[in-house]
Amino acid sequence: MKFFQLTQSEVQQYAQLYNTPLLILSLEQIKHNYTLFKQHLPTVKIHYAIKSNSDNNIIKTLIDLDSHFDVASDGEILDLISMGVSSDHIIYANPVKTPSGLSTAKLAGIYKFTYDSESEVYKLAREVPGSQVLLRIKMENSDALIDLNKKFGADVKEAISLLKLARNNNLNVVGLCFHVGSGSLNVEAYINALIVCRKIFDEAIKEGFNMQYLDIGGGFTSFLNDQEVDIELIFKTLNIALIKYFPDIEIWAEPGRFICANASNLITSVIGTTIRNNKQWYFLDEGIYGTFSGVIFDYWNPQFITFKNQDKIYSTLAGPSCDSMDIIVRDQLMESLEIGDLILTPNCGAYSTVTATNFNGFSKAKIIIYKK
Repeated sequence: MKFFQLTQSEVQQYAQLYNTPLLILSLEQIKHNYTLFKQHLPTVKIHYAIKSNSDNNIIKTLIDLDSHFDVASDGEILDLISMGVSSDHIIYANPVKTPSGLSTAKLAGIYKFTYDSESEVYKLAREVPGSQVLLRIKMENSDALIDLNKKFGADVKEAISLLKLARNNNLNVVGLCFHVGSGSLNVEAYINALIVCRKIFDEAIKEGFNMQYLDIGGGFTSFLNDQEVDIELIFKTLNIALIKYFPDIEIWAEPGRFICANASNLITSVIGTTIRNNKQWYFLDEGIYGTFSGVIFDYWNPQFITFKNQDKIYSTLAGPSCDSMDIIVRDQLMESLEIGDLILTPNCGAYSTVTATNFNGFSKAKIIIYKK
């Protein structure tokens, strides 16, 4: 798969023009990823999970590609509506919604929701009566980098009763959804989920439900912790299974990481060096309170490219804040660095800028659109 990565000369040019820390975003990579997903899963309707990266340039690019979107809050709804996204292109896919989220969705004309509990049924019936709902099913997958099923998903044995409860409360039950976990490399997890959902679909149809949609969630990735993933093989296997188990059902997906992760490169500078406890430390002008927040929130193992050809030593990389927790990585094999040296970190587009802060008064890294 095509990956966006700056050359040494481009890193130097951007750093000279804009200073560091600096994020370079490739919208061509966003388009490539979206097109690749559609090419290999042609029957799947993409709902981009904007929680992964909500940069307006990415959203605008996806709007032009006629993408749909997955939202989790009133803030995300308002952002999309303000950018001209039609309400019928939005699914409110947070299984536990806030009162303000539901009132905003109602005002915006959003009518597609997910749920996974009895209490959510009553809330939806009260706030958005008659809306379309998909029941989220819990799927076990210990191989996922982030197991979302620890927090969300109805147990399989409760599925039919929860579907009936929604119908009895005047909600329009239209399908099921699931998420095998973020950063899942095991295609069997998707296959097993399809088999489970097929059984529930068949039982629901016998009970008189008009099951129209299956949302297979997200979790897709092409690059995970320095390992390139054969995502095209995963897509091929998944597409065969979708045709086999759900030939006449509209399929949705909520990719986030797959669309944006490899579309951003971070450029940082070394701002300090020292030997502490007989170990080399380097301080960078970006840390875990900034773009490297994904180290904590996304189990990210960032890559560091110095463009140097020297022997490497085990080093600790730390951020610029006064918090001792602001350590990006320990025991990282690195070339010898000096103050002012530039470091490139590719594949940092997902779950990084969205969780970055201005802690200690440090500004978030500037974002520049890549142009050849």
